[in-house]
Amino acid sequence: MRANIHLDKEFTVGEVDKRIFGSFIEHLGRAVYGGIFEPGHPQADKDGFRQDVLQLVRDLDVPVVRYPGGNFVSSFRWEDSVGPVGQRPRRLDLAWKAVEPNIFGLNEFMAWTKQAKTEAMMALNLGTRGIEAASALVEYCNHPGDSYWSDLRRSHGVKDPHGIKLWCLGNELDGPWQVGQKTPEEYGRLAFETAKALKLFDPALELVAVGSSNRHMPLFPQWEATVLEHCYDKVDYISVHEYYANRANDLPTFLANSIGMDAFINDVVATCDFVQAKKRGKKPIHLSFDEWNVWFHSNEADKKLTPWTVGPAQLEDVYTFEDALVVGTLINTLLRHADRVKIACMAQLVNVIAPIMTRNGGRAWKQTIFWPLYHASKFGRGTSMNLKLDVPFYENATFGQVPWLDASAIKSEDGKTVTLFVVNRSPDQTIELTGSFAGMEHLKLVGHTELHHGDIKAVNNEAHPDNVVPREKPVKPTPVGQVTEALSPLSWNVLRFQA
Repeated sequence: MRANIHLDKEFTVGEVDKRIFGSFIEHLGRAVYGGIFEPGHPQADKDGFRQDVLQLVRDLDVPVVRYPGGNFVSSFRWEDSVGPVGQRPRRLDLAWKAVEPNIFGLNEFMAWTKQAKTEAMMALNLGTRGIEAASALVEYCNHPGDSYWSDLRRSHGVKDPHGIKLWCLGNELDGPWQVGQKTPEEYGRLAFETAKALKLFDPALELVAVGSSNRHMPLFPQWEATVLEHCYDKVDYISVHEYYANRANDLPTFLANSIGMDAFINDVVATCDFVQAKKRGKKPIHLSFDEWNVWFHSNEADKKLTPWTVGPAQLEDVYTFEDALVVGTLINTLLRHADRVKIACMAQLVNVIAPIMTRNGGRAWKQTIFWPLYHASKFGRGTSMNLKLDVPFYENATFGQVPWLDASAIKSEDGKTVTLFVVNRSPDQTIELTGSFAGMEHLKLVGHTELHHGDIKAVNNEAHPDNVVPREKPVKPTPVGQVTEALSPLSWNVLRFQA
């Protein structure tokens, strides 16, 4: 099978915001307790932070981490998570039917972000709480001193403000599973008034309004339209959430889910632009795709968990090679929309539907989905290019015509490298990819990294952490300014071109 790709240096989508490679830590399962935080572990430091996990997080170069939820945040009292640890209350977490001991809290998380070399994306509780609690939290985190909440922070041993700039105005408040579910009118008004208060404190804060919990919610996209009609003037982003599954074990449909993601993004962008036009507005509302991943493997096991425990083994999907391919196509979709998707958070980072897994008291390892995110974070920063891809397709009952190849193209920040991320969806056909670079005829192929495995259900685990790993393919001589490369069946490929 043959396919052709064409790039022109004059045709670009937009700059890739580094926060598109973000992630998420929620007080859920073993994301915190037994994940990033495990006092007494052989590789834990004096603060209880697992250094083996931190190294893997730094390897991913995660620029932003959303915290502390997620569904958890909608009944969370942030005051419970600060101050002397011995005086913090144990609370029942209604979202996940677990116990939150509040041993690891706000200031511990901010200390962890420094070691992880990342920044915080802090979520506010607009489910059971509102403007006053949100304003107090921002003051606690960001004001230097000489006010009640900032002085309280200083009394907790944190002299300097955290300086958190990115805030989520709640989480999934259209969902009936959410504590404090709201109508779009109720939420829109609350989001506007909360945003107004926060902008009075600091106009430079970046605020994310809550969008629909997924594309299939009954009020989508009217929810977005109504919410933004209320708070358009005060917010900068609207959230997008979606998870993908293969419960029917239907590989062709599973691999085509990025087409659904693409349509979802287009629908949200169109709704944002409609409200901008209606408001006679001058600013675009950008998208924060701050929950996305494959999630379904652990669904049945989670039904059997004992409720009201600390750090249960919850949402612990063990990812297969085919999941990694799907994640690769989802990353490509985000990159192809870099003009409007400015933030994205793979949910989540450790143990809970995550690229990194740990055993309590044991080692940490990389799941299969670690690799596409790693490659994209390492080589995907720069300018997203508008590529033309001519490739055969297959017919699918859910998504219609599905191209056998899925691709994105990124020109590096220094302009010296172009990287193609390509997934071959074909189960049995090597695809010969050819093409050319207009205006970049000096570039030649210098590296081809491939993630491929003969078993689509192959996994990485503690006993076999390197079962599914990328390999460098030999680079054959290629004419300058041209692409001539073979892509293995069912593979994730990173092609790097330099002068």
